[in-house]
Formats: sequence, C-alpha cells, structure tokens
Amino acid sequence: VQLQASGGGLVQAGDSLRLSCAARGRALSSYVMGWFRQGPGKEREFVAAISWNGGSTDYLDSVKGRFTISRDNAKNTVSLRMNSLKPEDTAVYYCAADRTQISRRSDVYDVWGQGTQVTVSS
Repeated sequence: VQLQASGGGLVQAGDSLRLSCAARGRALSSYVMGWFRQGPGKEREFVAAISWNGGSTDYLDSVKGRFTISRDNAKNTVSLRMNSLKPEDTAVYYCAADRTQISRRSDVYDVWGQGTQVTVSS
C-alpha cells in the first residue's frame, strides 16, 4: 500500500485543519492507521491511531479533546481533524499503516506516507 497525506497549511492559533491520508494499492481496512508528527528540532512523536474498523482510538495526551482521528474504509482514507490548533502543534504530520494493533511506537508501522506541513502562528 502507498499512502498520500494532504491537508496541511498555515493557520492561526485557534483555527482548525483536516488532514487526509489516502491509500493506493491495497485496502486500508487491513491496517491499523496512525498519525505522527515531527516538529522543528524534535523527534517524531505519536499523535493518534485508529483500529482497522474504527472501533478503537488512541491519542497523545496533549491533543485529546482537540484532535479526532477517523477512517472511511469504503473510500480508503483516514482523516485527522485538528481543532483549537496551537503553535506547539506546528510540525510535519505523517500517516502510517500497521498490520498488527494500535501502537504509539513508530517502529511498529510498516508503511509511511510523505509528510504534510502544518504551521500554526500565534
């Protein structure tokens, strides 16, 4: 499977963005999906993950209540809705696929999309 992330941009603090991750080659329904991010000078960190059927989700504590991960297996897409954005959310966001189970570990994920830049100004 190949992943294509999109939807990033430059926004102001408090604004919202919706990131999308589209899959080609195989059905996303076979995969747990995750979003990670890497800010300037920082290591890549887990943001959110969703089980293959959408029944389970997990979030980084700092984004709980602001971000929502969802998936549409019929459309082969996964989304990350980001509300109340903060300057510290500024990062390159990556979607990733994993054949096993929800994990916060980046090394568990087999397939990665290219990143999409999110910049939040204060």
